[in-house]
Amino acid sequence: MSATHLAADVNERDRPNIDVPETLRSAESKLVYVFLAATDGATVEELHEALDLRKITLFPVLDTLAERDAINRDGARYVPAA
Repeated sequence: MSATHLAADVNERDRPNIDVPETLRSAESKLVYVFLAATDGATVEELHEALDLRKITLFPVLDTLAERDAINRDGARYVPAA
């Protein structure tokens, strides 16, 4: 199911309320953070496939999110910080 179809199938009350940290400025950082928060974590490969971002783009974004304590690494998965 594509993201477009998913959005159409989810009504307003089913959407998660995700607060994006104010320290995140770039669109990519915000996008990756929201995806990780909505899915309870993902691997680089899953992020690459779902968001259509190159892995070379994802690694610095993930580093920035980790430096700002927005995410943690759990093995190969990146998860939102608790």
